[in-house]
Amino acid sequence: MSNYLLNIAELKQSRGGRIGSPMHRQSYEQSEGFTGLEENVNRYDLLLLVKRIGKQAGFTPRMISLLDYYMAFTRDCDWEEGSSPIVYQSLSKTALDMGVSERQVQRLEQSLFKVGALTWHDSGNHRRYGKRDESGRIMYAYGVDLTPLAYLKPKLEEKLQEKKLIDAAWMETKRQISYYRGQIKAVMCEMELLTLDGQGDYMPLIAELQAKYEPISLQIRTHLPLEKIRGLLASHKELYAQAVDVLEGDNSSEVDNSSIKQEETIKMSPKNDSDDAYYNSTIKKQSDKSDTSRDKPISFQESSNEPLERQRQTTVQDETTKIIEEEGYFSEEERLILSTGLQHITLKQALNAASERFRNHMPMEHRPMNWNDFVEAAYRLKGDLFISQVSWANACAILGRNGAAICLLLTDQAQQREIKPVQKPGAYFNAMINRAKDGELHLHNSIFGILRKEYGEIEHDYSY
Repeated sequence: MSNYLLNIAELKQSRGGRIGSPMHRQSYEQSEGFTGLEENVNRYDLLLLVKRIGKQAGFTPRMISLLDYYMAFTRDCDWEEGSSPIVYQSLSKTALDMGVSERQVQRLEQSLFKVGALTWHDSGNHRRYGKRDESGRIMYAYGVDLTPLAYLKPKLEEKLQEKKLIDAAWMETKRQISYYRGQIKAVMCEMELLTLDGQGDYMPLIAELQAKYEPISLQIRTHLPLEKIRGLLASHKELYAQAVDVLEGDNSSEVDNSSIKQEETIKMSPKNDSDDAYYNSTIKKQSDKSDTSRDKPISFQESSNEPLERQRQTTVQDETTKIIEEEGYFSEEERLILSTGLQHITLKQALNAASERFRNHMPMEHRPMNWNDFVEAAYRLKGDLFISQVSWANACAILGRNGAAICLLLTDQAQQREIKPVQKPGAYFNAMINRAKDGELHLHNSIFGILRKEYGEIEHDYSY
């Protein structure tokens, strides 16, 4: 074994210190074929994706820290076609700045390479150096090449969407556990009152329930995986059913049915098109639990008209897409977008509200249209409306690409209306974005207004 390791070391030294592999060759091909980042995407968008997905994509905090440090050495022009984002600072200087050894930096770089975030553009002696011209573009450089990170973007976005769904399911499960805990405690309090009123001796049963409740009464913290808290929810449901069975003196089947009724605190919301983007997913109104309250004993409740059993048999993905708006769950930027009502607008409604001029800019593809096609049409039309790239970028930063496209659609309609048409569409567009900043922009009301005018009725009206 020692001879084998010695041979590997000698091979590294004789071949320049880096052993080739299919992954190395793929990363070199990516660097050579790099055509720049997509429009409206900058290097820090990539870094933000990495930070948001973190360990679920294999990135440790130290790896992210080094990637963040390297990102600062690149410029926007390095991420354009014909250039490469190469960091040519010496390994020793990086180690000093990071407060670690050179060897630790190399290990972190190797870890980033394995997850597909970087490669190397080596000089003959592996020394890192380079030079920029007067405009800031790299003339030549040898060092760490961050180009593979650009190719990682689709994978990171997919994992981020999965993470959002899992997080939503986690929050929903936690909420249900909280609800059942309150119900269990309420039943035990009812038993105590009955005992005090002389209607029976429930104290042994209370002690038994308390003993069963103690092992599952642990605090729900984010380090607990979804599978664990789902198991806790099942235990809470079972204990609650037992408590109600004892209290009501009924059979278990009746208790099971009533517990289902108590469980269903689902917040109803409209159905959107299946190809809606994230910001067009349904955000449901928080339940006040009035839909789960009972005015008479559970055993005498009438069966619900709603097919609850069918709801319980929905897929896990359907369950997790019930995004819950709880305090601290959405970022300030997401709350701003939600305040515009963008989540209530489906792609079908947006297309029906668009003018013929807008629809003529839609890409013609042999597949169903999606939100990316809609955004592409808006981007193509902005020049006709004299909306600058700066204004478009500002709108995308504040409302997202879908929100910016809806604003452009409304600007286009405002310019073409018969009564008081807009004379300065660029100013009109910017005014809408400024209203969004103040929380005074309601895009869904405007879209639904156009649909009512054109078609009389709309499929779903959530303008309330």
